[in-house]
Amino acid sequence: MSETDLSERVRSKIRDFPDFPKPGIVFKDITPIFSHHDTLKAVTEALSARYAAQNIDAVVGIESRGFLVGAPVAFHMGAGLVLVRKQGKLPGPVVRKTYDLEYGQDTLEIQEDALRPGMRVVVMDDLLATGGTMGATLELIRDQGVEVVEAAFLVELSFLNGREKLGDVDCHAIVVF
Repeated sequence: MSETDLSERVRSKIRDFPDFPKPGIVFKDITPIFSHHDTLKAVTEALSARYAAQNIDAVVGIESRGFLVGAPVAFHMGAGLVLVRKQGKLPGPVVRKTYDLEYGQDTLEIQEDALRPGMRVVVMDDLLATGGTMGATLELIRDQGVEVVEAAFLVELSFLNGREKLGDVDCHAIVVF
């Protein structure tokens, strides 16, 4: 399937919910992508093929929908899946990164032994909006000495300029609004 065909297939599954979670926001609901087997399979196969020759050691999935994107891709590629979660959700020693939100702060964590220096990783999340969460994740995992091959998303809201917060990391989105 071509990239254009995949993009159109995925786009056709996304639903808009105006004024959610607050007035003025148009929420892009991607859950139908996951409930439609053929679309989920196409996304998984396309992302797996994209990184097949890249010697990827692990897919880093960001809580929580990044797990849904990353897990089948990691499985399909024969790579590990590493979880980045919100503070207090992972057991054992963790490394954390606190970052600024529009109105406050949040903290992300990764288990201290989840990554090793020199590993090649792809970071996956469902959506790139303002780039805050992905930017914090990239800082967090780069501090572990890994090489980030690319940041991948199902959807990018390009009008929010999230890529600007990601520095020199290559990005790939299946659908761009």
